[in-house]
Amino acid sequence: MRYLRDGRAPIPIEEKTSKVMRANKSKNTRPELLLRKALREKGIIGYRLHWKTVPGRPDISFISKKTAIFINGCFWHRCPRCDMPLPKSHRQWWKKKFEKNKERDKKKTNELRKAGWKVLVLWECEIEKDTDKAVKKVLKILMDRS
Repeated sequence: MRYLRDGRAPIPIEEKTSKVMRANKSKNTRPELLLRKALREKGIIGYRLHWKTVPGRPDISFISKKTAIFINGCFWHRCPRCDMPLPKSHRQWWKKKFEKNKERDKKKTNELRKAGWKVLVLWECEIEKDTDKAVKKVLKILMDRS
């Protein structure tokens, strides 16, 4: 089967690879939904999702507190804890892609901080391992006055 390609990624060798990649979402991912459910259960509300007018479009934004929360997938953002391996095919392309992702993440964080925002980055693995601890980190940054 031939795939329709937009030129952003190399053509996968196997159809199952293409199927897996198409299934990846950028919004409302499992870790995002887990965290948002836990925040609601603790009564933490009043945030915006993927708000376009905030630099970097954080996953969760507390506008009045100028607090941005990014929920990073371990594979796409290269979690320092998980040390995910590179894909087996097109390794150079993936290495370059992941470096660009990390540079973009750093740029978004710096832009927000320069604009006076507090930024919290939570990783997929830490949310899934201990959602309550992730909620506590959100509460702590919201309560910080600095």
